[in-house]
Amino acid sequence: MTDTGAFDALHPPQRELIDDCVHCGFCLPTCPTYELWGEEMDSPRGRIYLMKQGLEGEPLTDTMVGHFDACLGCMACVTACPSGVQYGTLITETRAQVERRHPRSGWEKLLRTAIFTLFPYPRRLRALRGPLALYQRLGLGRLLKRTGLMAKLPDALQVMESLAPPITRAPKLGTRVPARGKRRAVVGMVTGCVQSAFFPDVNAATARILAAEGCDVVIPPAQGCCGALSEHSGRETEAVKFARDLLDTFRRSDVDYVVINSAGCGSTLKEYPRLLRDDPEYAELAEQFSARVRDIAELLVELGPVAERHPLPVTVAYHDACHLAHGQGIRSQPRELLRAIPQLEVREINRAELCCGSAGVYNLLQPQAARELGDRKAANVLATGAQLLVTANPGCSMQIRTALERRGEHLPMAHTVQVLDASIRGAGVDSLLRS
Repeated sequence: MTDTGAFDALHPPQRELIDDCVHCGFCLPTCPTYELWGEEMDSPRGRIYLMKQGLEGEPLTDTMVGHFDACLGCMACVTACPSGVQYGTLITETRAQVERRHPRSGWEKLLRTAIFTLFPYPRRLRALRGPLALYQRLGLGRLLKRTGLMAKLPDALQVMESLAPPITRAPKLGTRVPARGKRRAVVGMVTGCVQSAFFPDVNAATARILAAEGCDVVIPPAQGCCGALSEHSGRETEAVKFARDLLDTFRRSDVDYVVINSAGCGSTLKEYPRLLRDDPEYAELAEQFSARVRDIAELLVELGPVAERHPLPVTVAYHDACHLAHGQGIRSQPRELLRAIPQLEVREINRAELCCGSAGVYNLLQPQAARELGDRKAANVLATGAQLLVTANPGCSMQIRTALERRGEHLPMAHTVQVLDASIRGAGVDSLLRS
């Protein structure tokens, strides 16, 4: 590996992991981009072949980078692979190389700078709530569409506008929520960026459920980004800084578990030991922290229920967020929690393994591919005939809602914790179907 080759010496894709791939093709039917285009180099094994070429001296060309950029990082191939290929690690290492070594066009640089100047910063996102609520209340989006001005905006701006969720009043969260009844655990809660700014009800429901299940909930103030969006996009230095800051925030919290309710963030929190492996000050802390991280569904099943569940007579379609199902292997736990609610019926979505097209900021960087995947997912969701869509990732919620709106359809949506919260509080089905 030289300066003229594809990769430098700082954590290139590992040859031993590449050699695990036997090119059997089991990954092909589960890969969203191969499903869309039928192009070998836009399949996991094709991209692994390109990584191998890069290790052997091939330059990092625009074409090669295009195939890497087109990957959603959904890791459905990891679930399907009989050889245990660690594709998630390979694509993450490759993307870090691309960001260091491949010159982007002026527009690409501008777009990526805009995205990463905004989305990983909770305070900046929360500052948008007021203007966005006013924009929605005045119906300016409809006006822009009627006049044709919306169609003249760059694709990424059109996507951002369409993804914006309805802004509602944000409930206030303190720094500690005491357990109801006998205390079973002390749990630290990561509030997230997009989750805290645009889905604050999910965080409030998470805290209420944990308290109802006998947990003291510690919510450290002034939390920053966990680094997920940056890490998934190859911005490794930035991701490391965010990870260190979050570790410092929780270093002062004496908790048994750290809980997260956003699938993409949870996947990254559990990867902190790899992300910080070269940092002598934080490597051991990352190991200790990661060992305590639990997705909210994972923790609730681990603890077992104590709070009474009241009936919710509703049919729900459960959508597996990729970084929950494929990245963390958490599939049964959300379904177990939902099915324990009296009178609730869970319906499965056809081709559930295929990504909805959100994938962090993929729908902003690759809008056409994301749109096609979103449309396919929306059709499969509607085919279930469910009254409510349940998922565990804010990006998935926004992506599928937008795809449904393109079809002129509306389907109420909720996070898994919002359904559980409604059942535990006896709030009734109507509280969910208004969403």
